[in-house]
Amino acid sequence: MEDYGLVSIIMPCYNCADYIGESIDSMIGQSYINWELLITDDCSTDSSLDLLHKYAAKDSRVKIFTLQKNSGAGVARNNSIKEAKGRYIAFCDSDDRWLPTKLEKQLSLMKEKGCAAVYSSYFTCTNDGKINGMIKCRKSEDDFSIKCDDKMGNLTFMYDESVTGKIFMPEIRKRQDWAHKMAVMNICKKAYGIQEPLAIYRHSDTSISNNKLGLIKYNIAAYQTLGWSKRKAVLWFILFFLPNYFLKKLIQMIHNKEYKKYLNLME
Repeated sequence: MEDYGLVSIIMPCYNCADYIGESIDSMIGQSYINWELLITDDCSTDSSLDLLHKYAAKDSRVKIFTLQKNSGAGVARNNSIKEAKGRYIAFCDSDDRWLPTKLEKQLSLMKEKGCAAVYSSYFTCTNDGKINGMIKCRKSEDDFSIKCDDKMGNLTFMYDESVTGKIFMPEIRKRQDWAHKMAVMNICKKAYGIQEPLAIYRHSDTSISNNKLGLIKYNIAAYQTLGWSKRKAVLWFILFFLPNYFLKKLIQMIHNKEYKKYLNLME
């Protein structure tokens, strides 16, 4: 297999002992082996840190860092980005997983397209790991479309740091991953997607991220990280984000039969 260069996988951790082992195992099971996994623990109070050190002792590619105080996923990710040595930056949260050929296929696409950013479709699963849906991506996104709505799952997003330089996430408590992608796309201009699902997102109905009304202020804050005034951010949210968000949901409903086909293949 061709060696495209080192991939730095960025993972925050907070009280995720129940799931993070599955996530790390999905990195270790990658067909592409030139990677480093940089996990920053955000002051976990469960057994997460002990588990992380056990993995690091078995595989030198797994590197563990800790924060001095609980600061949120964005700060934890930034700490790992700071320590990253790879040409490519990829992301996976501590309760999500990758399918075995994720890195291999995305790196191959980057070479084929000559692009600096890629993403893919992904499955969703319940807390107990049962596949219950699929989010199908579009074939490409650009720096305008990413501002209209975040259509690239962060657990599938990867970019070439040799093109963008190190880009850190803004210190907003939520939606910092979307703001980060907008900053990356401002440089890359275009990203290409693989419509085959290459990752699994663990979805919880009780998750605070599912409180869409509660996230509105963070959507506005994400736009403001671009240097926009609050007035411009609010207007853009109303005129561009909301129509695109509801269109995305409608398309997902239309594709429901295709989701079921993929689910049947996974059973």
